[in-house]
Amino acid sequence: MTEPNRRARRPHFDARMGRQVAYLLADLPIGILGFALTVPLLSLGIGLLVTVVGFWLLFAVLLLLRAGSAMERARARALLGEEVPDPAPVQARKPGIMQKVFSTLGDGLSWRTALYFVLMLPWGIVAFTLTVVSSVLLFPLLPWIVHGLSAVDRALVGSLLSPGRLTERVRELEDDRGTVVDSAAADLRRIERDLHDGAQARLVTLAMDLGLAKEKLTEDPEAAARMVEGAHNEVKLALRELRDLARGIHPAVLTDRGLDAALSSVAARCPLPGGVRVEVELDERPDSAIEGIAYFTVSELLTNAAKHARADSASVEIWRAEDRLMLLVRDDGTGGAQELPGGGLAGLAERIRAVDGVFVVKSPLGGPTVVTAELPWRTRGTSR
Repeated sequence: MTEPNRRARRPHFDARMGRQVAYLLADLPIGILGFALTVPLLSLGIGLLVTVVGFWLLFAVLLLLRAGSAMERARARALLGEEVPDPAPVQARKPGIMQKVFSTLGDGLSWRTALYFVLMLPWGIVAFTLTVVSSVLLFPLLPWIVHGLSAVDRALVGSLLSPGRLTERVRELEDDRGTVVDSAAADLRRIERDLHDGAQARLVTLAMDLGLAKEKLTEDPEAAARMVEGAHNEVKLALRELRDLARGIHPAVLTDRGLDAALSSVAARCPLPGGVRVEVELDERPDSAIEGIAYFTVSELLTNAAKHARADSASVEIWRAEDRLMLLVRDDGTGGAQELPGGGLAGLAERIRAVDGVFVVKSPLGGPTVVTAELPWRTRGTSR
């Protein structure tokens, strides 16, 4: 940090200090009111839990505490300049008022808010007294004293009234899990549609042609032979479609030989005039689920480069960095690729972030497009 920045952050008499003083002076009345409401109502609700009245009273008190935490976070933002994130609403696992009640009774933020208001009474007395005394007897030191007292308030708000990093991460992973479930359902519908419209339709036609050929076998052998030949061609087409479909689900070469061979196969099939260069530097194989995500990510990016970016060539690089699998796909197309909601890149990003990965797109107009992704080497709970 430079010397000017140090001076700028030193406590001194300004509007910011005035807001902090206002916050500290308000701690005492808020502490008195919060303590007066929280302790008696919580005690009454817990004491009456053996009855229906206590059950609903405790539910109402916890809702009131949640509202109080929102007001305190707003006060910290306005007067302390503290960026305190708002927690997610209480979510019931199943619909219904009783599920909402049970979820509220187990809400950690509401109980932490109760602790906050209990602590605010003694702390409010200390903060109010020191602020008033300092403004009279230690006025030259007031900015430093106010700064120190405000730091305690920031710590209380940040530790007791914010959702916390772990809670936020859990919420993000739950959202990502829902996205992955939706994506998997869409993939299953696509596979069902491909089977119904492709191989299944061909096999039905094949069965009908063979039935007709059987009927003509004695009376018109030549016609029967032509129909059998046509059925044979249909069998080959059906087998090709099934192989393509199976490759789209999980290619056998990926299972048997890993990313290097699988992506080399993808590169060989990619219709880019200048071809695709593939470099895979891995001393061992990551988890199969991670391999699958990396494979389909690269496949989709190369497809986009050929269909949409009008690229001439592309390159794929995959390597290991400690416990992460890194991949980089570059093409010399027209650029302008964006991670838009509902788009292909957004789907890839959601799938990667669902396993705690990172997905970054850099695609200026005119190109080149560079996509980097970072995946965990192992999925949680696995070992190799």
